[in-house]
Amino acid sequence: MSAPAGPLRVAILGTASSGKSTLAAALAQRHQTLWVPEYLREFVDTEGRVPVAQDQFPIARTQLEREDAAAAQARGWLFCDTTPLMTAVYSRHYFGGIDAQLERLVVQHGYHRTLVMAPDIPWEADGLHRECEQVSRIVQDLLLEELARRAIPYTMVRGSLDQRLTQVDGLLAG
Repeated sequence: MSAPAGPLRVAILGTASSGKSTLAAALAQRHQTLWVPEYLREFVDTEGRVPVAQDQFPIARTQLEREDAAAAQARGWLFCDTTPLMTAVYSRHYFGGIDAQLERLVVQHGYHRTLVMAPDIPWEADGLHRECEQVSRIVQDLLLEELARRAIPYTMVRGSLDQRLTQVDGLLAG
């Protein structure tokens, strides 16, 4: 797996309500660059439903298309609020496995840094998403299993937004 050319891409992973979007937006503002919002949110809002198994690959593909479009304009860093790996984790949980097309996206697309949001902030329900706090814990465990299985190094990011920003800034500077 190799990271694409262009800005250094940072994968921001975690379960629902773990602070991915908040951190991605704050990092982009701090580094005067762009971030890529999670397409799944738009999908759920637009379709008025949660995704089914056959939606997983198109959701991940659209996420990558938006990431590639943003990379053309990003400066230095591109902060990615989720990746195909997170879609694969949800596929594993909700649909019992990872579709071959989705697996190819995961394998073919790498990141310069991978951040995992610790589940240490208050959990809040997120619209039509089907997750609850208990499912979030299961998904977090599956995410850590997938990262280990794929030998993807990551940094667990913890604390308040300010603490998270300080931790990530130290990582990006090094």
